[in-house]
Amino acid sequence: MRWIVLLWLWPALAFADGERAGDFDYYVLSLSWSPTWCALEGDARNSDQCDERHDHGWILHGLWPQYESGWPSYCRTDARNPSRGDTAAMADIMGTSGLAWHQWNKHGRCSGLSSDDYYALSREAYGRITRPEVFRKLDRDVKLPAHVVEEAFLQSNPGLERNMITITCRQGRIQEARVCLTRDLELRACGADVARDCRMDDALFSPIR
Repeated sequence: MRWIVLLWLWPALAFADGERAGDFDYYVLSLSWSPTWCALEGDARNSDQCDERHDHGWILHGLWPQYESGWPSYCRTDARNPSRGDTAAMADIMGTSGLAWHQWNKHGRCSGLSSDDYYALSREAYGRITRPEVFRKLDRDVKLPAHVVEEAFLQSNPGLERNMITITCRQGRIQEARVCLTRDLELRACGADVARDCRMDDALFSPIR
């Protein structure tokens, strides 16, 4: 009988797991270096993002609602889910429609926006941050200190300060640049749980194919 009751309550329990949509403090704009993701995951998945006909560099991983400490996810919202056409339209800056769907499902629901407005805001945020051109000029693998990547972003974006951006690494490679923005997409300091810079002095950085 106990299991029957739990099964009956499961939809309500699952629904209650998510925080309330629109209840957050700021955004984290996460930019992922596509060659790193392809080397670690995408190539094995035969992802279209990694096809040689593309020249993806810093793609939009996501625009994440954030608390001053911690973050919401899978929030409760009445907003409709995006259509396949909606997610496919984001592939030019996100690499794949699958990533666009995942970001809406996990993070976009928490914005309090419709899926259309969330994608539009994500595209606007992506456009506000200049991705350093120097990384597109690489023609071979290099090893460099992670802080060099941060410095390049600082030089390319007047007003961006060190406490507003963090560079992450994964499996010895440069992975992401994460920039903190207000709800109005203005630059702001990151919370302590976001500001966790990679400290590697010899992080691998692969060129765009």
